[in-house]
Amino acid sequence: MLEKVIVGGVGMIQFSKPGASPSYVEMAAEAVRLALNDAGLSYDKVQQAYVGYVYGDSTCGQSALYEIGMSGIPIVNVNNNCATGSTALYLARQMVELGGADCVLALGFEQMQPGALKSHWDDRPRTRARFMSIVNELTSDVPDLPLALRNFGGAGREHMQRYGTKMDTFAAIRAKASRHAANNPLAIFKKILTTEEVMSDKVMWPGVMTRLMACPPTCGAAAALIVSERFAKKHGLRSDVQILAQALTTDSEDAYDPPSMISFVGSHMTQAAAMHVYEAAGVGPEDIKVCELHDCFAHNELLTYEALGLCPVGEGEKFVMDGDNTFGGKVVTNPSGGLLSKGHPLGATGLAQCYELTNQLRGTADKRQVTGVKLALQHNIGLGGACVVTLYGKN
Repeated sequence: MLEKVIVGGVGMIQFSKPGASPSYVEMAAEAVRLALNDAGLSYDKVQQAYVGYVYGDSTCGQSALYEIGMSGIPIVNVNNNCATGSTALYLARQMVELGGADCVLALGFEQMQPGALKSHWDDRPRTRARFMSIVNELTSDVPDLPLALRNFGGAGREHMQRYGTKMDTFAAIRAKASRHAANNPLAIFKKILTTEEVMSDKVMWPGVMTRLMACPPTCGAAAALIVSERFAKKHGLRSDVQILAQALTTDSEDAYDPPSMISFVGSHMTQAAAMHVYEAAGVGPEDIKVCELHDCFAHNELLTYEALGLCPVGEGEKFVMDGDNTFGGKVVTNPSGGLLSKGHPLGATGLAQCYELTNQLRGTADKRQVTGVKLALQHNIGLGGACVVTLYGKN
């Protein structure tokens, strides 16, 4: 018998720009305190912890949690690129569901540096080295652009070439993110932007991307307490949010056959994870009314609509133009403002998504509240690769 898995408490600090944040230790500890307070639970009840971060030395998780208490529990450090936070959540959920523990903490944080993402190791093979020929071939006309921009901009351009998608559609997605973030006190960027303002920003790739279509480096932390229903009842925790299904996928052999930038940035992994989750929960994408998805670039948000089945492949632009990605449409995507406006501290992102969707299902999202929410979908991807799709429901 699998245990029913409950989100017993969530905590998140406001994200900030590099250089303006406290240390990762302070940020992480505060997110844990907020999650414990939300649950009404003391740290001595936590039996295990999975702690995610991308940029940091070994056992940073212990450094952060020792600020809360030195209880001797197992602490496992997790790194799965931008899917790190959701991977920590996946491991916590799995441990509780299989009966290995009744109360597990999932924590994610990042103290980032300004500028484009880069490798900190130059004396060994780089991540995804065996697949770089795909990027080099399909984006050979822009070899000097930062790699993340080539990856996601290249995927967006491929969609434009295949389906006639226009650049201002990606600008409209960024403008939508800003409207949502304006109602989120924890978002880093709250200024409302128009599609025209996004289009007129600094051009990063002519005909493909402006600067505002990419999320900037961000610092922050978020946490969730994952508990069994039995534990929640015993300790008087609220048990109204349940993890119904979850999948973690990696690249498969056929992901790059034929070579495709859309597959390279994770659409293949997303499709596989989403299919698993829908089948496990007995629902379909048509049942989803709110979704937090991985919009590290506006281009990836559109690609993810299609990969999650929220609209047919090739119809992402229509989905945007019809207003089906926002309030009053079919699926409110990223009511938090998403990575584009809320911010993207890599290790914290997946747990920040959990924070938002937990509040949506509780009905405590204030001005961001989506009405009548019974199911909430989360998508978090890390190139290299890992994709985590999580379905939450009202218990």
